[in-house]
Amino acid sequence: MIMTTKTRWIIGISVFFGALLLGAGIWAVEQYYRLEVCNYESLDGESHGYYVTPDMTADSLLHLMQQDYHIGSLTDWRLHKRYMLYLKPTVGYYRFPARIGDKHLIRRLQMGIESPVRITWTNSVRDNAQLASVLSKQLLLDSVTIKEKLDSDKAMNKYGFNSQTAVCMFLPDTYEVYWTWSADQLFDRMQSEYDRFWSDERLHKADSMALTPVQVATLASIVESESNKTAEYPLIASLYLNRLRKGMLLQACPTVIFATGNYKMRRVLKRHLAIESPYNTYKNIGLPPGPIRCAKGTTIDAVLNAPKTNYLYMCANPDFSGTHIFSAHYSQHAATARLYQQELNERQIQ
Repeated sequence: MIMTTKTRWIIGISVFFGALLLGAGIWAVEQYYRLEVCNYESLDGESHGYYVTPDMTADSLLHLMQQDYHIGSLTDWRLHKRYMLYLKPTVGYYRFPARIGDKHLIRRLQMGIESPVRITWTNSVRDNAQLASVLSKQLLLDSVTIKEKLDSDKAMNKYGFNSQTAVCMFLPDTYEVYWTWSADQLFDRMQSEYDRFWSDERLHKADSMALTPVQVATLASIVESESNKTAEYPLIASLYLNRLRKGMLLQACPTVIFATGNYKMRRVLKRHLAIESPYNTYKNIGLPPGPIRCAKGTTIDAVLNAPKTNYLYMCANPDFSGTHIFSAHYSQHAATARLYQQELNERQIQ
């Protein structure tokens, strides 16, 4: 059969438009895939997180992400960015999955849908300044803002604390928060964690000991400062509880060290015991006005569950094992203390 010219034109036009539709369909499928399913695929198959700072632009974040992700089509990315009016990422921390489409990536950055970060601190934190420093290194907040709040009696009264007891609210642990949180949001969260820790059972135990939660935490901070042997904590707590009940001076060397502000001090001398400070338990009866470090929850429990003993004295073991020798009578304690002082002198520890 011989094709007419008209038939050839019809077939040609049909093929052209068919190819055009096929191309448009392929393009549409690819656009859908890049937009909705995946245009970013991590090189190692893992998710990756990024801190978007106030000075970061869309291009600088793109450059950063290209170190961890393969971008299927930069052309499609730029097209989608214009289509969704994406100009600048919102400040925050974002963790993206191993595979993500442009739409979900852009929307999170536009709307500031952050991923939580984990913040942590240990009982090595001694005071408001150290706590502010540790927190500021893990959050967008600066240390000055945090410390001002910790040092403000008015601000801390809202949570039931003052500037001297503020660290009680920050139990050493790991918490999930958001990197861009304000100081108020952070402190509100820590108060809720503190209230959760102080269950009715713990509150009842503290009340039966005629102590407030803050006083228990203060005593726990002293216990932790006396030894790095957690097995001794219940006995140390028992000793100090006995002294409190008898109205005796606690005579806790760690409180004197705290009063000096020299936390690296290894040996407390007689001149240090004369320091005028409410934290000097060699001069003031009872507990100091606040904790001398952020006490751990487990140590607080050691205080709340301290065994009944007749111990009133303790001295570092002269064998420098890190343990202590406990006694109920001063004569035994004095003998041990002399041996320990002799060992300090021989080792030339100042």
